[in-house]
Amino acid sequence: PILDEIYKDGAKTSILDTPEERVRWIGAKTIQLFNSASGGLGNYSRNAGYEVGDLTQAWETYTLNVDRGRSFSVDVMDNDETMGMALSSTLGQFERTMVVPEIDSYRFSKYAAGAGTTVTGTLSGSDNIPSLIQTAEATLDNREVPYEGRILFVSPKCYQGLKEKIERRIINSEDNVNTNVEFYDDMRIIRVPQGRFSTAITLAQPTTAAGSGGYTASGYDINFMIVHPSAILQVMKHKIIRVFSPEQNIEADGYRVNARYYHDTWVKNQKVKGIYCHRAATSA
Repeated sequence: PILDEIYKDGAKTSILDTPEERVRWIGAKTIQLFNSASGGLGNYSRNAGYEVGDLTQAWETYTLNVDRGRSFSVDVMDNDETMGMALSSTLGQFERTMVVPEIDSYRFSKYAAGAGTTVTGTLSGSDNIPSLIQTAEATLDNREVPYEGRILFVSPKCYQGLKEKIERRIINSEDNVNTNVEFYDDMRIIRVPQGRFSTAITLAQPTTAAGSGGYTASGYDINFMIVHPSAILQVMKHKIIRVFSPEQNIEADGYRVNARYYHDTWVKNQKVKGIYCHRAATSA
């Protein structure tokens, strides 16, 4: 439960997780999502009645491709000498610093790859960030993306530029000045560390215990991104951390930890207009 809480609090993208009841599983790695489309209105005839239109209904199929894991051990004496904190702190640190950033980075890269609108521009101190965001809003408005529920993800530099353009008045008696911006035009703002905010990443595939694992950003830095939740299909199919006691571990006198994460993220084919991505003009 504690590790689940770390994921929910630490992952910038967990807000877009798709509820299980909205998807239909076919086998172990395939999801089906129901889509329907119909023609528009026609003239009604008082003699012939309604004009018949076509109605297209189909299950759209998505296949999970990301199956990640790692195994490590905590020596029984290390755990004993720290009064049990070695194991618990290692698990928490692993989830917070390794798992959550990689999952976020992968998901943001998928959002960027499927964005209906991508604009390039390297931010500088002279940029009017509110104006750039309002241009993005107008683009989504014209494409009839719903106003309610939009989420604004911003890089630290973009967030700083946004705050600098917003004027505030502070009363002399105030002793706690808070300049945080939590919402902008009714969009919830989520700040994303630049290391997780790239248009592409490379997942490491270590073959030895000494292999560093993890990921590296290999695309363009993202400045900000507006995402409507309806555009995203995102599931964590299998998330498990198994801890074997020293008595169960036949390889060493210590706790063996096996962690596995089976997940994936897609931008829905019919909802790509719900994502607006503003990225740097040059590769990081």
